[in-house]
Amino acid sequence: MISRQTWLQVLVPSKEHPLPTLLLLVGVLLLTMVVALCQGAVNLSWEQLWQALWHQGDPLSQTIVWELRLPRIVVALVVGSALGLSGALLQGMLRNGLADPFVLGISAGAGLVVIVLITLNILTAWIPLGAWVGALFTATVVYGLGYIGGGLQIERLLLAGVAVSSLFGAVQTTLLLMADDGRIQAALNWLIGSLNGRGWSEVSMVGPYVAIALVVGCLLARPLNLMNLGDDLAIGLGSSLLRSRLLIGAIASLLAASAVSMAGLIGFVGLVVPHGVRLLVGADYRWILPLSALGGAWVLVFADLLSRLGTIELPVGAVTALLGSPLFIWLLYQRSRSKAL
Repeated sequence: MISRQTWLQVLVPSKEHPLPTLLLLVGVLLLTMVVALCQGAVNLSWEQLWQALWHQGDPLSQTIVWELRLPRIVVALVVGSALGLSGALLQGMLRNGLADPFVLGISAGAGLVVIVLITLNILTAWIPLGAWVGALFTATVVYGLGYIGGGLQIERLLLAGVAVSSLFGAVQTTLLLMADDGRIQAALNWLIGSLNGRGWSEVSMVGPYVAIALVVGCLLARPLNLMNLGDDLAIGLGSSLLRSRLLIGAIASLLAASAVSMAGLIGFVGLVVPHGVRLLVGADYRWILPLSALGGAWVLVFADLLSRLGTIELPVGAVTALLGSPLFIWLLYQRSRSKAL
């Protein structure tokens, strides 16, 4: 028998006022975007930035803002929000805090297609599309392996993701060992994850799909809340677990595949951001989902800003790993400590 307290923990935010958290996150995101527009190899003042945004003043400043920094920031917003929401959806569906867009082999499928295209030097202009198709195809295969006995088995799904990732990773390593030095460097830059050179073309090609998936994903809060009550109770309340899991998994896969196709393999965003959001607003997915999208966008914009501050630009995937690893360890410590209390 589910107690009244358990119902309240799942269906009602455990924090009294989550709206200020939303407003604060939006404010911090906007401030970080403004700083990212000003900072770089050529620093711009507030006045120069304002003039450039209105197509006034120095033509060089206008070029820097509209052709280099602004499209890169927009790509970071799209990729970060997609990864953040995808991680929240997968963690809620699998009821596993360690789940992220990599758990179903999405990154491995995208990476394999890209490595094939780069190492064999064929259709390199189609790398974003190839990564997107490879990620979705891999997610479909993993879901097919996880489907048994008329339902989707979570344990089988996770094991299938691990097995497919291991297989594709081995093939990637073999192809890299057989490639020449120039192609290896290009492949590694993509596998690490980078926003360098990304612009309006990537946004126009992938952005509309991500926008639709973000809206649909944020509307899946109710089935996720029901799932976290337990399978039996969710079924008793009229929820179709198979249909809900397929829809949630499809949206999460589409978001992760779109992000990978734009920026390569960027880790820890989909893993850490939902954890941090839960600490701020509680266990209600009506707040977790949109805030995870906003949090993911801010994390990637901030990481990209840090990657451009030094004399040598770092891949943004390396920055998210450096930031995400200690932060994830701290979050695990905080959760274990709160449970102990």
